[in-house]
Amino acid sequence: MATAAFEDIVETFDFLDDWEDRYRHVIELGKAMPPLDAAFRVPATKVEGCASQVWLLPRIEGQGPSARFDFQGDSDAMIVRGLIAILHALYSGLSVAEVTDVAAPAELARLGLDQHLSSQRSNGLRAMVERIRKLAAETAG
Repeated sequence: MATAAFEDIVETFDFLDDWEDRYRHVIELGKAMPPLDAAFRVPATKVEGCASQVWLLPRIEGQGPSARFDFQGDSDAMIVRGLIAILHALYSGLSVAEVTDVAAPAELARLGLDQHLSSQRSNGLRAMVERIRKLAAETAG
């Protein structure tokens, strides 16, 4: 299950043959994201397990399993901001129940990220996915 926004990223990655072009595209996705207000860069929104500083702020509309999931995120590393943008495309607009059903490793593998990220970045990406799943599960009840 992937959103239309994520499918657009997959199509762009399919078009870009070279990993360096894909890497630049990830950075561009990060640059296009609005920054997270400094007031929300607090321990409660910080994602542990990332080599870079990462903050995820959930924005959930509604209650229970049908509540719509969205989030804002930011990082002090441009590539990580791009990874946050990719995760935003993967999860934003889904119900909180659907968020927990997303097979994130399989979806992200469609982009080849699993083959081209350092182990630290891969661990950080997994930590972000787990945080998103946890936030959604808490809302779903």
